[in-house]
Amino acid sequence: MEAGDPKAKLSDLLTQTTLLYQAQNGTPEQADKAKQLLMLRYSGAVHRYLLKVVGDPDVARDLNQEFSVKFLEGKFRQFDPSRGRFRDYLKRAVHNLMVDHFRKKKVVSQLDTAMEAAIVSDDGLADFDEQFLRSWRQDLMARAWDALRAHESNTGQPFWQVMKLRLARPALRSPELAQELSQRIGKPMSAGNLRQILHRARDKFTEFLVDEVRVSLQNPSRDEVEEELGDLKLLEFCKPTLGRAKFDQPMN
Repeated sequence: MEAGDPKAKLSDLLTQTTLLYQAQNGTPEQADKAKQLLMLRYSGAVHRYLLKVVGDPDVARDLNQEFSVKFLEGKFRQFDPSRGRFRDYLKRAVHNLMVDHFRKKKVVSQLDTAMEAAIVSDDGLADFDEQFLRSWRQDLMARAWDALRAHESNTGQPFWQVMKLRLARPALRSPELAQELSQRIGKPMSAGNLRQILHRARDKFTEFLVDEVRVSLQNPSRDEVEEELGDLKLLEFCKPTLGRAKFDQPMN
């Protein structure tokens, strides 16, 4: 089975519930590995949000380190998978970190900016939810792109290149795109071939994207995956692939 295949990729990943259990109750080695994997999965979304809110790369880095240390020290032991998604629990934890940050800052500087007021309010939490969803969406998309590139490397099918080319040259027609792709891969390419490869590439990309969403949930049902894709504003894009996906077996 090729490394770029979603089944091969997903077979190496534990569900979040298993990771959380090992992080809380496993051997020291299991706990360390589980916490590191969880931190890696969400670190990109957390850091992008912190950077956007504080606007200072140095401050964002310090906050991210503080958050990571708390995470790896096991500060999230109160999470109960039966009460909701880990992503939602994580959002609340990051929001609390920002509240503490701005409260400490206010004590020192006696400065109450609009950003600080927004962060510590209920409206601020709603805004944070939206920002965090955007960051998490970017992370999932990046993982799908990585999987598509690995698939291309393993199969020789230029799916990653044709998708990137289409994004970079949205105004070009199929014959021009085919000519440019042909130059890149060193093989002749007709407009018809280009359209066929692009269609298959889009299907493969959305397969990887749906699989990444499934991994981020706890052995989800189809409805739960649809809800998550809806929250991420990816449902319409992924509907054809989702309709072909099978949910009769767990992903772990």
